[in-house]
Order: sequence, then structure tokens, then C-alpha cells
Amino acid sequence: MIRRRPSEVPGSSTSSPVLRIVLADDHALIREGLKLLISTSGAYEIVGEASDGPGLMQLLAGASADIVVLDLGMPGLMGLAYIRELLRAHPQVKVLVLTANSEPRTVEAALEAGAAGYLVKGGDLGELFEALSALQHGQTYLSPPLRAVMAQGSQNTTPGRLPFEAISHVALTRRERELLSLTAGGATARDVAARLGISPLTARKHRENLMRKLDLHSAAELAAFAVRIGLPIE
Repeated sequence: MIRRRPSEVPGSSTSSPVLRIVLADDHALIREGLKLLISTSGAYEIVGEASDGPGLMQLLAGASADIVVLDLGMPGLMGLAYIRELLRAHPQVKVLVLTANSEPRTVEAALEAGAAGYLVKGGDLGELFEALSALQHGQTYLSPPLRAVMAQGSQNTTPGRLPFEAISHVALTRRERELLSLTAGGATARDVAARLGISPLTARKHRENLMRKLDLHSAAELAAFAVRIGLPIE
């Protein structure tokens, strides 16, 4: 369960739209706890709850949602392929995985499937709000401890089992590796520009070229690829 860190609960903002969230977890107590905690901020609105995969799909068909907070252990998900199915049906939705599973390969596969963020149950409320804010601004979010676990796990992964193996041999320049590390960590084009001393337009162009070179199509895929090749995520 997410533990509350009171000093990091954000206040409401009149300049930002309210983020519409659907909670998908088969444990009613967890849903109620998350709903109570998230409601402490005026920046978020819980627009629905689901306890299984089919119920979530039915809910999304009639609800306008920005983010689904998804428990991978929920019944009726049919594995990580469910994330792809959900995003095909509702491409405007971003998936934030909140689960007890911290296995690097599961995290990696969830990102590859299209999840925009991954949190492990047992973290604190401040981290949840950080993830929601990151997704709201088009970024990918992984908690720092989880990044460390994934980096260690990637060193012990048997080669040849992930699609990323097919492109892991591609040579990257020093600037491309810096860009990949920053983007995988959720940096925006403006953040990258400030860090590398270039314009935001140039940063976006470099990112497009990098994604084309690696045949990757989202920040989530870039994050999964960075972890797969053992590149630090900043």
C-alpha cells in the first residue's frame, strides 16, 4: 500500500486542468485508500473504479479518463498483452502500473507494452504524485529504487530473449547516449535543451532522429531500451 508522506502532497492548481484518473485494482480496500489519498489534492479526480480486466474496459468505454492506475495482478488481464489491448482501444489514456511485482523483466515488458509509468506497492504518496505529474506532462516515470533494481537485473538477463536484443548492437554517439539517458528518465525537450545547451526545437529533432535510428516509437520504449542496455537513467 502507498504510504503517505504529508510534506509532499501537492496542492491544487488553478492553471492546470484536473487530471481524470481510473483506479483498477481487485482489492476494494486499496482502491478506497488510494481514492482517499489522491483526493487530498484538487489536481486529481477519480472518475471510476474497476476490479477486473473486463470491467475496466467497460468502464473506459463510457468514462473520459487521462490515466489508469493499474494493478497487474488484477483478474482478467491476460498478462501484459492487456496493456497493449487497452491502449489500442483507448490511445488517449496513459497507464501507470501500481503492483507488487518488481521483477526487472516485468517492468521492462510493461514499458515495452506501452505503460507510461511503473510503481511498486510499498512506496510513499509523494512518489505516486510525482508519477502522476510526470505522466500528465508527457513523461515516463520509474521510481529511483526501481531503476536501480532494473539496472542490476539487466546485467543478469539471458541475451536474446527480448526484442531489444535485435537493436542493442546499434552504435550510439556520446550525444545520443546522453539524450537517451535524459529522455528515458522523463526529461522534456526543454529539460534536455537546458542540460545539453541546445534549443528545445533541436532537442526534439535529436529525439526524433534517435527514435528513428532505434525504430522505437515512444518515451516508454526508450526507457525500456535504456535499461536493457544498462544505460543509467537520469
